[in-house]
Amino acid sequence: MQETDRLFTCEFCQVKSYLLENGYFRYLLPHNAVDQEQLFYFPYWRFKGMLFSVSPTGIKERFMDVSYQAIGSRHIPVSLGFRSQVLKLKFVTSKSAGIFLKPIQSSEQVMDILDQRFLKDFPKPILHIDHIGENLSLIFAPYYLKENKVFDAVLNRPVSAQLSDDYGLENFDSGPAKAHLKFLPTLCPECGWDLWGQRDSLTLCCKNCESVWHPRNQQLKKTNTAFLPTQFTNTLYLPFWRIVANITGISLSSYADFIRITNLPKVVQPSWENVPFRFWGPAFKVRPERYLKLATGITISQPTHKLTRGMPKTDQLVAVNLPLKEALETLKINLASLIRPRQLMVNSIQEIQIDPKSYLLVYLPFEVGPHEFIQPDLNLAINKNQLNLASNL
Repeated sequence: MQETDRLFTCEFCQVKSYLLENGYFRYLLPHNAVDQEQLFYFPYWRFKGMLFSVSPTGIKERFMDVSYQAIGSRHIPVSLGFRSQVLKLKFVTSKSAGIFLKPIQSSEQVMDILDQRFLKDFPKPILHIDHIGENLSLIFAPYYLKENKVFDAVLNRPVSAQLSDDYGLENFDSGPAKAHLKFLPTLCPECGWDLWGQRDSLTLCCKNCESVWHPRNQQLKKTNTAFLPTQFTNTLYLPFWRIVANITGISLSSYADFIRITNLPKVVQPSWENVPFRFWGPAFKVRPERYLKLATGITISQPTHKLTRGMPKTDQLVAVNLPLKEALETLKINLASLIRPRQLMVNSIQEIQIDPKSYLLVYLPFEVGPHEFIQPDLNLAINKNQLNLASNL
């Protein structure tokens, strides 16, 4: 079971289910303590995602995979280090034995601490920051008290000096583990067919009625989808979010406005005044620098091809693993990277407000090359290795 797995198959009946995320997942690390030790699990917030910063000199990006104490304690390591990446994580269930300490510091407080740490090396002044592809989880690490010291139950080594006599678990709000996992059957709400998806899919596809579904409020909701037909024989379809939004703080409602504020080397055509501007961005995870290039590249192209409603009839689909809410958070970063001259961006970025109105999940065909997936009409290319490695983001 991988941390990103959302689709599960019962070993006995082979029925597939989709794991719902209730705010964030809760995991625990494996331990090597002897049976007589009373374990207590200390909570850490873990953040995985992309950090973008806007400054007068441009946009700086960085991938983050960090953890931090959810309870301030000088007796416990401040972070998990690489353990959350190299050890096999298990879900916390009601059958998980041990005492579980309840978090005191909220995820927002921890993110402020982490931002201060990572942004100190970014160019100043910082005009705007965004966290994209945010994967927030709570990880419980095993410890035990012995010889009046705190012992790490993974390595069975002390991590603290001698404790004071009044230090004990009764000083913390704690209790047994509680179940937080909920599942949905992966059956199409329209036709009852088995839904298809990959392990980290955020959407599920019905190949019978050609519909796409996403979990919402503990049930499956239909996703607005379309695709671009192609004559290519060796094709991979990649998902993109197309978003229509109201924008204030800068004049941007049409494609003609977009050409003017980005100072692109194009002559504005009168008909472009009536072509609505749309944001575009990947609905799949890639490294931060590549994500921004793809988002800006396809937004500049503004595909105007005639789309077909529904989903393409192929198994060659890349999973949607970047949710719409994360794509919405990229809109300001996307726009900031395109506005020219740069001083216009500096003067207007804090005044710009983007209010999303509608969205469409669009599958675009990419030719499969020896080393890249290529979309010649849009002048886009994605390295195969970048896409393969993105499963770890």
